[in-house]
Amino acid sequence: MTALSDDIVVTGLGATTPLGGDVATFWAGLLEGRSGVVALSDDWAASLKVRIAAPMAVDPAEVLSRVRARRLDRAQQAAIVAAREAWADAGFTGTSDQNGLEPERVAVVIGTGIGGVTSLIYQHDVMLAKGADRVSPLLIPMDMPNGPAAHVGLEVGARSGVFTPVSACASGAEAIAYGLDLMLLDRADVVVVGGTEACIHPLTMSGFAQMQAMSTRNDEPARASRPFDKARDGFVLGEGSGVLVLERRSSAEARGRTPYAVLGGAAVTADSYDIVAPDPEGNGQRRAAKLAISRAGMEPADVVHVNAHATSTPTGDAAEAKWIAELLGEQTVVSATKSMTGHLLGAAGAIEAIATVLSVRDDIVPPTVNLDDPDDDVRVDVPREARKMVVPAALNDSFGFGGHNAALLFRKA
Repeated sequence: MTALSDDIVVTGLGATTPLGGDVATFWAGLLEGRSGVVALSDDWAASLKVRIAAPMAVDPAEVLSRVRARRLDRAQQAAIVAAREAWADAGFTGTSDQNGLEPERVAVVIGTGIGGVTSLIYQHDVMLAKGADRVSPLLIPMDMPNGPAAHVGLEVGARSGVFTPVSACASGAEAIAYGLDLMLLDRADVVVVGGTEACIHPLTMSGFAQMQAMSTRNDEPARASRPFDKARDGFVLGEGSGVLVLERRSSAEARGRTPYAVLGGAAVTADSYDIVAPDPEGNGQRRAAKLAISRAGMEPADVVHVNAHATSTPTGDAAEAKWIAELLGEQTVVSATKSMTGHLLGAAGAIEAIATVLSVRDDIVPPTVNLDDPDDDVRVDVPREARKMVVPAALNDSFGFGGHNAALLFRKA
């Protein structure tokens, strides 16, 4: 078995987001403080309570071949685009065996909150309008939540295992935590991890709107997502995918690859409080963060930056800010990148993990935009412009309906 002292490092990054169709554009957009939230021009949006969202800046169907794209749900398309970028960024071409890897030692973990729901709804409409015989034979593989992970597994030739955490908005971060476990348990040498989501649709948007979970700031799309601000009134739905490649430091060095960062520790907990509302004291969230830091062999004082879950909801932001200040200190520098990307649900933790990794590598943290009047309960340092600072270690938080909590600790490589 490989020694546990052999760090698990990030060697590849890939993303398609509301700010851009690749990691470089996404990262530049965050640092610029640019918003990906727009007014929806679709006819179906005109009658909705919420008519804003953050769609992918680059349609994945335009990146993939026409034949391939038509056989995939949009969430699957996004996952493949992000995975291809991450795989190539890690220095791989083709499938695992073509790179001298053992396919039986390569795994994939791609989380999603909802999966191929838009394909399911569309085919239901086809059935009602044209009859059951007109339903696509591809419906089931397009709809199944494990579809994105399965397609990425086929792309890279993964035979160790292909897994799909479905834990609402914590799914992408849980996938990364699961990938770390696979490495530490010596069940894989390379793991492709991340999350994907694409469910901007009148039904899903209406469901969230009826819960009063979404911002209704329809006349100011770019200013609608405002984490930690007193005037916040809910999240903005986004879509996209983020993927990372994990391997051992010794493997990366043998291939001549320079790691982005070390994935030092991860933890997953549950609130057991409510099916939707988070624990107002943030106890489960705090415990996940504390465990991730401890498993990295570090102390809370070592963590200087947090990429917060911070969705722009009244109760969630307050609870998160409270425990961060109590556990890590009021001097902790916190970024709420959903202020620019919107909330990508099952992909949120993955793209925010990428932002956290790049903060550690580049020693710069993204701003939080639309923070005009900070909530009185926010007792941490939330920059409104990108800030250059030394980031030896940073935490990425992700939480989801059902009381799911996930925390990832990244440190310099």
